[in-house]
Amino acid sequence: MKISLCFFLIMSGCLSLMGQSSKTICLELKNGLDKGLKDVPVCVKVSDLHTGFTVRSAKVMYGETEVPSQLDDMNADYEPDELVFTIDMPAKETKRIEVELSSERVARQYPNRVYGTMLARETKKGKHAEIRSVTVPGHVNFYNMIYGHGPMFESELVGYRIYFNSKQTIDPYGKFNKRLELKESRFYPNDEQLEKGFGDDVLMVGNSCGIGTLKGWDGEKTKHIEPVAFRTERILAKGPVRVIAEVKVEGWEYQGSLLNMTNRYTLYAGHRDLIVDTYFSSPLKNEIFCTGVQNIMGTETVSYSDHEGLVGSWGRYWPVNDTVKYAKETIGIATYIPRKYVKKEVRDKDNFLYTISAAGETSFRYYTMFTSRKEKFGFEDSASWFEYMKEWKKELETPVEVKIIY
Repeated sequence: MKISLCFFLIMSGCLSLMGQSSKTICLELKNGLDKGLKDVPVCVKVSDLHTGFTVRSAKVMYGETEVPSQLDDMNADYEPDELVFTIDMPAKETKRIEVELSSERVARQYPNRVYGTMLARETKKGKHAEIRSVTVPGHVNFYNMIYGHGPMFESELVGYRIYFNSKQTIDPYGKFNKRLELKESRFYPNDEQLEKGFGDDVLMVGNSCGIGTLKGWDGEKTKHIEPVAFRTERILAKGPVRVIAEVKVEGWEYQGSLLNMTNRYTLYAGHRDLIVDTYFSSPLKNEIFCTGVQNIMGTETVSYSDHEGLVGSWGRYWPVNDTVKYAKETIGIATYIPRKYVKKEVRDKDNFLYTISAAGETSFRYYTMFTSRKEKFGFEDSASWFEYMKEWKKELETPVEVKIIY
């Protein structure tokens, strides 16, 4: 009788001695689309693997090839909660992945394909200290006390930062070339780095929602996240496969409620799109939020909407006030909100938006991304960007299926 390798490995793990410290499980991945996908994110909760021990290390294998992976502690209890990796999936293909789990700490070295940091300004001019998390009272203006004005993070394709103030804006860093740059440029490349082809800030976000920032809604326009009792920003995970930044507000006085809200921004290797998860400490009532894309201020701005959760814009304008050193930048933005959360399509002078509601729920998820026209690997015009947005939505609505085989 033929016995599969996965079955043999599972039985080997189950029959190990008491005090077991290792186990091998198999994952079955299935791409139902008729197109191949690159760098598909796979995220598995460690608790779903039922190991019977605290997992301290993991090794992911596809056949004879080791797949770069990481274990992330999502709740700061110093125990891994999620195992993640990315993998290419050909059209209509099913893959078997073996995952070796161990209670022993094993250092595994993989190429870094993402990067993230937060830097506090030291008293001495020009010096900065890397930090993981900062919490301040809501009335404190901490924006200029963080270098880069908030956590900064990137994949090879794009960079982002999240403003440490009531705007909490997602601001983009556009690139010419696929590579990691923020460890060197820190969002502000010098002249020498610019000569070497480094990217830089490509959008003046102002009071807008920038790249898919969640905002309040007063019935006519967006509202910043204020007043709040406390505001926290942090880097939760730093790679090599994904980077995660978080913004948490406690005691947000909004639409008659007092909300504790966390926005979690996840960027995977090989991706330009952000996964935005928003969590609340108790079920929502009928609060209305909004997000979308900035109405880029230049006269060349065009927009697209499918009127069912997908919205995008394309335009050209100066990214900063210094219009001598910096030329106008062309940028495309896109945001997708699953239809079940969409209430109404709206706009104000700064944004193209959808209002969002999730009554009775404690979380919701949406997605956002951008492209810079300077990219050598990007999009030529608004038409190609808007077509890509449609494909992106289709992929998000038809994710690769992940099945755990015990």
